[in-house]
Amino acid sequence: MSKGDKKKDVTIHDLAQELKISPSTVSRALRGHSSIGEKTKKAVRELAKKRGYRPNAIASSLRTNQSNTFGIMVSWINRTFISSLIAGIEKAAREAGNRVIITQSHDIAELEKENLQALYDSRISALIVSLAMETRDYSHFSLFSKNGIPVVFVDRFPNKKDIHKVHINNFNAAFEATEHLIHQGCSRLAHFGGARHQAIYEDRRSGYIAALKKNNIDVDEKLILQGNSLSAEEGLMLAEQALALAPPPDAIFCANDTAAVSAIRYAKSKGIAIPEQLAIIGFNNDPICEIIDPPLSSIHHPAAEMGEAAVKQALAILAGKIETESARSVTLETHVVIRASSDKLGSLAKP
Repeated sequence: MSKGDKKKDVTIHDLAQELKISPSTVSRALRGHSSIGEKTKKAVRELAKKRGYRPNAIASSLRTNQSNTFGIMVSWINRTFISSLIAGIEKAAREAGNRVIITQSHDIAELEKENLQALYDSRISALIVSLAMETRDYSHFSLFSKNGIPVVFVDRFPNKKDIHKVHINNFNAAFEATEHLIHQGCSRLAHFGGARHQAIYEDRRSGYIAALKKNNIDVDEKLILQGNSLSAEEGLMLAEQALALAPPPDAIFCANDTAAVSAIRYAKSKGIAIPEQLAIIGFNNDPICEIIDPPLSSIHHPAAEMGEAAVKQALAILAGKIETESARSVTLETHVVIRASSDKLGSLAKP
């Protein structure tokens, strides 16, 4: 075989010809069918292994209309939260006898649509998706629902009824984060928010505002700085805007950890003491929270558990076990993780 030639794949027909049995007998033997004797099954399996036979999953799915493959659509697989989410999905799917195909949208709505079409063409049996940041129209998901393919949204989801979703209570989490800062003696609290058309960021903004009102602190719109992706670069820009205010805030609640880390770095570059002059808390509890100096307070966001719950919900839909409205929405618990960046009262140092 020359260098440029491609080795021909071994087929069921090749195995059948060599064993002098029918292709259908080989197929049933490989699937362990009860109609085939153990001697024949063993002979087929041994030859298949010897010849390097690989089953054609796509051809099989065309015959059965069932691929036992879950499609995963996320924004960026290199984000800590997303990679943990995928790990949870893959673990639960594998334990249930399913494979996964992973695609990423890069937070671009059009790429999300293209990748969803590719997943559909791969005949996936269920779809688990966290929306692209740009996505405002959800009509492209109807391709799955109208063809009986379950769609489970996780973390980022459409702000509409009649969807299946796995999430946390972002309103309550934001409320607790903001109230933690207030209990530390902060009274001029800024908020760095993400894209407001995404339900999770709108809920975090609403939780922040509700905590201020409950504690009789006026809501100052100048202290609500609106971002989009809350990238590191955007976090620096928002921190510069916030600390240029007169008077500046004495606390910042960021809707993710990336922007919060940028806020710490910018504040330190300006000689602002954290948390003494500026207390900061993020959201997600990414590993970077424990690396930055001072360590960043955050909200625990159970990514892997959310992935596992999404698979369980998809399997329940496939089995016809989702019967109530409450079963459509799975809400996982979360909590504030206090570290030095927001500990103005020094409670962490106390025995």
